[in-house]
Amino acid sequence: MSTVSLNDKIPNNVDLSSDKRLQRALEQWQPGFLAWWKEMGPDGFQACDTYLRTAISVDAGGWAHFDYVKMPDYRWGIFLADPDDERKIGFGDHLGDPVWNEVPGEYRNPLRRLIVTQGDTEPASVEQQRQLGKTCPSLYDLRNLFQVNVEEGRHLWAMVYLLHTYFGRDGREEAEALLQRRSGNPDKPRILEAFNEPIEDWLSFFMFTTFTDRDGKFQLLSLAESAFDPLARTCRFMLTEEAHHMFVGQTGVGRVVQRTAELLRGGQDPRANGAIPLDMLQRYLNFWYTVSLDLFGSEVSTNGASYFAGGLKARPKEERFADHRLLDGAARVELFEDGRIVAREVQPRLAVNLATRKAYQEDCQAALDKWNKLVAVHGFEFRLPSERFHRSVGTFAGLFFDPEGRAISDAEFHRRAPEFLPSEADQAYVRSLMAKPVSAPGTFANWIAPPARGINGRPEDFEYVRWNEA
Repeated sequence: MSTVSLNDKIPNNVDLSSDKRLQRALEQWQPGFLAWWKEMGPDGFQACDTYLRTAISVDAGGWAHFDYVKMPDYRWGIFLADPDDERKIGFGDHLGDPVWNEVPGEYRNPLRRLIVTQGDTEPASVEQQRQLGKTCPSLYDLRNLFQVNVEEGRHLWAMVYLLHTYFGRDGREEAEALLQRRSGNPDKPRILEAFNEPIEDWLSFFMFTTFTDRDGKFQLLSLAESAFDPLARTCRFMLTEEAHHMFVGQTGVGRVVQRTAELLRGGQDPRANGAIPLDMLQRYLNFWYTVSLDLFGSEVSTNGASYFAGGLKARPKEERFADHRLLDGAARVELFEDGRIVAREVQPRLAVNLATRKAYQEDCQAALDKWNKLVAVHGFEFRLPSERFHRSVGTFAGLFFDPEGRAISDAEFHRRAPEFLPSEADQAYVRSLMAKPVSAPGTFANWIAPPARGINGRPEDFEYVRWNEA
């Protein structure tokens, strides 16, 4: 087991104090991070005591400590899963070789690009969610929002450590740039479009943490296979924290569905009683799921192929597959060519993005299956829209299909868009339900059901956030 230095200025298990130059560089980056957090972190709640978990170890049996913390005092640290001295590269052209503990020169630029792109998503989501505390449906949910936020901040630290340690001046400059971009800023936007979308209500937050954070899970699973062992170990520990983010989203949407189903069971109109209708929930699902699908890239991808070939990024849980080189055979891919949909066979490495996306889609369907159990008696079924629908990346980008995948005209799509995606009226209605925060312990907004249990064994009416909003 690695030694954890919890009392250092930057908590870590990477023996940071043995490299004074690196330690100084990261300690010089730290004030800029704190300034970014105070400017772009949760607005109005920096002085609140919040019941948060803090990483203190990489031991699965006791890796986190729970206590009240003011968010600017949170102990963001650098934690990598323990190394496996026998680990070999599990895929690509270097299959079976020892993993790397330094960056090979020929892979320096693509590895840096992967780390920067992953790192950029972490502060972006904090920025997207910074105003949500003011409309929280309960202290339980407020605490979960802040837990997600501080852990996204720690994930930023994880990527910045790699940039500083292995990429020299370029890495230090990239680490600074991660604090300069802003979600939704027209001049300095975040790298990936999903992280520039506004999140102005809690339904969007729950959908984001269900679908977009689930994309994060699969990206981390792919990077956890990397031949560059420090990146793989970093992502393996990040997955420990990421699971909670998806839990917040999936159970959050589930509780919204449960509340609506309760009203339907009593013969009451959800909208007339301040809840969210099922068809409106489906439209929000359609939006956030398809925006998140774009994060997997194009169906045929030379970048994906080169990352796989070089051993930089694999398929999630690569050991499940029989062929780890993907040099033989062909992968069948649906493409849009010359005005029609065609099936093409391509070299398997070119379709590696699709293997990751398929695993993601199956995981998303498992979430929907849980929601559907709540509404089956009412004759409603949540469905994942077609991967042709509402796409901005890949072969169907900018084309017009309905959620079932049927081609329609531009005019018909725009005429029927309020059937498919959240309309301005939908968004106004959802925001109207959240006009005021619910801040009394143990109480919940009318549009969402209470959770099945509290956090860390605490009761439902525990004061998860000591409310003293400015």
